[in-house]
Amino acid sequence: MDPISAALISKALDGLHLRAAVIAENIANANSRSFAPRKVSFEQELRAAATQGLGAIEESRARIVSVNPDTTDTAVRLDMEMADAAQTSARYAALVDILGRQMQIHRAAIRGGQ
Repeated sequence: MDPISAALISKALDGLHLRAAVIAENIANANSRSFAPRKVSFEQELRAAATQGLGAIEESRARIVSVNPDTTDTAVRLDMEMADAAQTSARYAALVDILGRQMQIHRAAIRGGQ
């Protein structure tokens, strides 16, 4: 795996991990009147960094974004949070699977194809 792909996967895993934590916090505070749900943003920044090279990828960070109470309903929608949690989990599992397959390839190469 080339260094750019490895860095992209690593940053995506970091962003998905943070997203899962924020979703869990949103769900845990769903009944709190003063709680405003938050989201995690990283895909657009990571996509832009990918075109700029390894240094830009390493500098990119996932951001926690508060929902703007003036433009949207600030109530936590459990159905949407659960859907986001499922999607986040599936993406995370897919990236971990890619890394696992890459490790199998390296292991086979080290063992001489055995």
